[in-house]
Amino acid sequence: MATRRATMVAAGILVLGASLMPVPAKAAGEVAGTVTGLPVPRYVSLKNDRVNLREGPSKEHRTTWVFQRAGLPVEITAEFETWRRIRDAEGAEGWVLHSLLSGRRTALVVPWSKNKDETIALVERADDRAAPLARLNPNVLTNVKSCAGSWCRVTIGDFDGFIKQDRLWGVYPNERLN
Repeated sequence: MATRRATMVAAGILVLGASLMPVPAKAAGEVAGTVTGLPVPRYVSLKNDRVNLREGPSKEHRTTWVFQRAGLPVEITAEFETWRRIRDAEGAEGWVLHSLLSGRRTALVVPWSKNKDETIALVERADDRAAPLARLNPNVLTNVKSCAGSWCRVTIGDFDGFIKQDRLWGVYPNERLN
């Protein structure tokens, strides 16, 4: 399993010729969570650098994976007492304690891409003709500031710009965030 997630940690950003390393659709049947009353499913991020993913909603259940990067986006798919069932960008599912999750919105740039040479433009404004600020490799982790239906404003380090919403995992298509 370590090999399958290594690309998330090693993702890069190409900035105007230089290299810099940065430290699905919304369900039609969305309902309110039984514990929080918040929508399920919904995106959140990992709060800590070490988060155990368990087979079931208790510490007695076996740990199936250990996430090792704070800020990774995950999708909450169920709630049970202090536990949340989550899914990551690769489709892995399991249970984590709610205290290890943050409401801070983050997203990964085209984590589904099989083309290691693919880059996605981070542009200065929400417009297909806008000047590029940087070229982002698959799996780059972004902080989502807002989304307006087809574009999201994101930050990556000192860069602040826009990416097409359908190029991000961690926001729903046409989702609006302020």
